[in-house]
Amino acid sequence: MSDISVTLGRLQLQNPILVASGTFGYAKEMAGTIDFAKLGGIIPKTVTRKARIGNTPPRTVETPSGMLNAIGLDNDGIDHFIAHHLPYLRTLPTAIIANIAGETEDDFIAMAEQIGREPGLAGLELNLSCPNVAGGHDFAIDPARTQRIVAGVRKVCPLPIIAKLTPNVTSVVPIAQAAADGGADAVSLVNTFIGMAIDWRKRKPILGNVTGGLSGPAIKPLALRIVWQVAQKVRVPIIGVGGIKSLDDVMEFLVAGASAIQVGTANFFDPTVSVRLVDELRATCVELGVKSVAELVGTLLV
Repeated sequence: MSDISVTLGRLQLQNPILVASGTFGYAKEMAGTIDFAKLGGIIPKTVTRKARIGNTPPRTVETPSGMLNAIGLDNDGIDHFIAHHLPYLRTLPTAIIANIAGETEDDFIAMAEQIGREPGLAGLELNLSCPNVAGGHDFAIDPARTQRIVAGVRKVCPLPIIAKLTPNVTSVVPIAQAAADGGADAVSLVNTFIGMAIDWRKRKPILGNVTGGLSGPAIKPLALRIVWQVAQKVRVPIIGVGGIKSLDDVMEFLVAGASAIQVGTANFFDPTVSVRLVDELRATCVELGVKSVAELVGTLLV
């Protein structure tokens, strides 16, 4: 049997298949549908310091080979998450990686310190890049600010830290380098691309927020390019995100330089896809005769 466990800095996972924040709820919604024990990890929905009602509907719209969403981080706040969602998440037989977003740098540090005191978490993903909240994506377009937030979180939180970065910049490489310099154990590449949909007959945007984040198979070539570029320049483990729905997609991200991946939009149209990918990846590693999945990472010949 090939070893499909992965190491991302201080974070150890039984396999590289995770489910992306915002596409899996708080996991309880998927109970009875999939075997949580098969997953490499679960990243529940982003939480903020205070409750948020989110953006004005409509919040989602289907696009060719993708989806636009402008949810706006609708959630009940970190205190509610700790009191009502974390107790259930702690019982699940896989790694749980919390995801937080702040309106300020101090928000990130305060939430990280608070959640770092809670047992039952394997890691913390910093949503530095949500494009559907005013100012939310500004953190990850500034290398200095990104480094300050990651470093500040690292000082107060003992958990492994993952920085989730935006693709909505000229180059992600300096941002990823800043996250690595701040002490991130890994970076998630990438969050959604800003897009919009229009009802031309009404002369109006379809989303209540006007713009939204594009995800799904449509963005995979762009996400692959960013993963490959960062892998060439930055010495930090990468979690590939963007349009993954098949084993071929997983393998492409691994070969491009990702050590793990997150399944996102595909969860909406096939809730069982993530566990199937774990089985298919294990079988493929055996077929290829590799001793570990790590042997495949960054093996693209250019």
